[in-house]
Amino acid sequence: MTSQDPYLIISSDCHAGLPTERYRPYLESRFHRDFDEFLAGRERRREEMTRLGIRNEAFATKWFQDNEEGLRGGWDTAQRLKELDGDGVAAEVVFPDADAVDSQTAAPFGVGLGLSGDHDPELGMAGARAHNRWLAEFVSENPERHCGVALLPVTADARTVVAEIRRARESGLGALMIPALWGDKEPYHDRRYDPVWAAAAECGMPVLTHSGSAPRHEYGDHLGIFVSEVTWWPARPLWFLLWSGVFERHPGLRFGVAESGCWWLPNLLWFMDRLYLGAHGGKKLSPFEELKRPPHEYLDRQLFVCATNTKRRELAQRYEIGVDNILWGSDFPHPEGTWPDTRAWLRRTFHDIPVSETRRMLGLAAAEVFGFDVRRLTPLAERIGPTPADLGQQADQAAVEASWARSREVGRHWLTDHDFPTLGVTQ
Repeated sequence: MTSQDPYLIISSDCHAGLPTERYRPYLESRFHRDFDEFLAGRERRREEMTRLGIRNEAFATKWFQDNEEGLRGGWDTAQRLKELDGDGVAAEVVFPDADAVDSQTAAPFGVGLGLSGDHDPELGMAGARAHNRWLAEFVSENPERHCGVALLPVTADARTVVAEIRRARESGLGALMIPALWGDKEPYHDRRYDPVWAAAAECGMPVLTHSGSAPRHEYGDHLGIFVSEVTWWPARPLWFLLWSGVFERHPGLRFGVAESGCWWLPNLLWFMDRLYLGAHGGKKLSPFEELKRPPHEYLDRQLFVCATNTKRRELAQRYEIGVDNILWGSDFPHPEGTWPDTRAWLRRTFHDIPVSETRRMLGLAAAEVFGFDVRRLTPLAERIGPTPADLGQQADQAAVEASWARSREVGRHWLTDHDFPTLGVTQ
């Protein structure tokens, strides 16, 4: 590979799902009456989304008019490959809910991105299984290009949950999405979940949370409260799992946070590391006996962030986060993502980032986390992938590398004893 070869791009956050009414054949017949009741309430739920400001009627109308053909790629495999190729994306990680505007592709009983511990255990698992069955069929048509994320209502009976993990793995799905909120069920530090984490590790299936669910009943009509917290909730399980020793007990478990950015991670990591390492503010605390190493080591060994539509500010912090911990995503086919203008987005965002680091963040790190076969994808990437020149990146990479040398040297400043780049402090 030369420095100017096309990029192998893997989106760590895309979405697919049937128009909701078409899930019926994948749902066990004993749940069909409940499913009919769920379908009957769709219009009411859409009206409520509009009233709360989560749905903008004028935007929705224009979005569907302008992108009618491409949006069929949410469930039509041929159209989907056309859209991925157009964006230069060789492979993808596939979460639920293709329609993020009108929720017309919601999984049965709302267990897609709204998956929560508050769901009825029986209906929640039934809806998840229906989506997982369809998704396994969907990704099997081009398995080298898709990693399907199975829905996993993890707060249900542990034996049922473990059985669904194994069934999803056998069907060809490659990762697991758990609720960001556990509602009135046990939090994720509880040992009842250990068999679940063990099964996920044994099956080699990364566990993820994804933005979408939040305690909206607390917000009233104040949309600003929702958008201020919506990326906090999927991140919250991370510190529940870390501080309770889950990553220590299950070193083969991989955990990721999707579509929540990664801007919050440097300060969180700095704070957690300092507490564990005995900074002045934490000296009165007892040792964190569940952990055998500082938090940043678990991050580098087992954690990752599917940093959808990665921002310039986040890339500037990549040496604190860890370059290999940032997995870019397009969010296809959601309007808050980069599709259908991904190539232009990449040029604006990565134009001055070293090619070697860009390759990791745009695809190679995701290939390792989700098990994509780089060898099989390379010919496709050579055909559809943008080149470094397409992204406006200089051929003289030595100069680009040198421009970032100071930031790379400082890295995680609380560990390297270097001054914080902008504040001139080490604390």
